[in-house]
Amino acid sequence: MKTFYAVFDTNVLVSSLLTKRVDSPTLQLLHLVFDGQIVLLYNDDIICEYEDVLHRGHFAFPTERVQELIDLVKTGLHIDPTASGEIFPDKDDQVFYEVALSKEDGYVVTGNTKHFPKSPIVVTPAEMMQIVQETNK
Repeated sequence: MKTFYAVFDTNVLVSSLLTKRVDSPTLQLLHLVFDGQIVLLYNDDIICEYEDVLHRGHFAFPTERVQELIDLVKTGLHIDPTASGEIFPDKDDQVFYEVALSKEDGYVVTGNTKHFPKSPIVVTPAEMMQIVQETNK
């Protein structure tokens, strides 16, 4: 079974906490992380963004659940990003892309692919699930 490396955009974690569907791709991806099929890539800036967004009052996510997700991410690989030279509409997205670029075979998993350069490493949660399933047949 192949191991995949991925950076989850913050919206993937938000969606995993909001969904009520057990078959949601965002929730299925977290199960793959728990199972060790996906190793999450991160750096300190990504952790700071996760903490900032997931603790926003309008979400009202339980603090314990947010901490569990942050702890799960930190079981992955801490990566120092390599500059891509790409221009991003939202500068906060750049670090996600550059961390993924810094690991061979790394992916950025996001619900907002239009915020990133058109690249085969930028995929939606459903596309990432398909990649894992097809590779591990």
